[in-house]
Amino acid sequence: MTATPAALQALLQRYSLGGKDLAEPGPSSEELQLIAASALRAPDHGELMPFRLVVVKEAARSRLADLFEDYARRTGKSEESVAIERSRALQVPITLAVVARIDLSHPIVPAHEQWVSVGGAIANVLNALHLLGYAGKMLSGGKVRDQQIVNAFCQPGETLVGWIVAGTPLRALRVKREKPVAAVLSNF
Repeated sequence: MTATPAALQALLQRYSLGGKDLAEPGPSSEELQLIAASALRAPDHGELMPFRLVVVKEAARSRLADLFEDYARRTGKSEESVAIERSRALQVPITLAVVARIDLSHPIVPAHEQWVSVGGAIANVLNALHLLGYAGKMLSGGKVRDQQIVNAFCQPGETLVGWIVAGTPLRALRVKREKPVAAVLSNF
């Protein structure tokens, strides 16, 4: 077996890390530009760019917290759960809303290929964060289907996929369990 290149070795050490384990600083504006550029390197048949990223940082975190708190109240959560929902928006330096723009009637590129591009972009964002020394995690859940939250991020015809939280890791990244390569790799 050949030696593993340093870049691949670094990629093999990427693990998700949630908001309670992320702190300031988050990626700078220049780093966010690099992260978005990496998202644009995802496979993209027809160069449709079927996604966009919405940055939530600084004062905008309070607006997101208000949306999360309102959602929790409208869905009947306890006061403790309402506080947890609010803190999810405030505790991380950067949140990137992932918005998909899928053209269901595209004459050449079917919807499933566009979704693959969105997934590739998400993976590239998480990998770029890691390679820049940050950590992150993709989050979704019921909030991505809440119409008030969707309206805050999406234009007509768009889908709120979820949020990528990002910041400086407060603890070492570690694997929860080793995943078997043989489960996903086979010969034709």
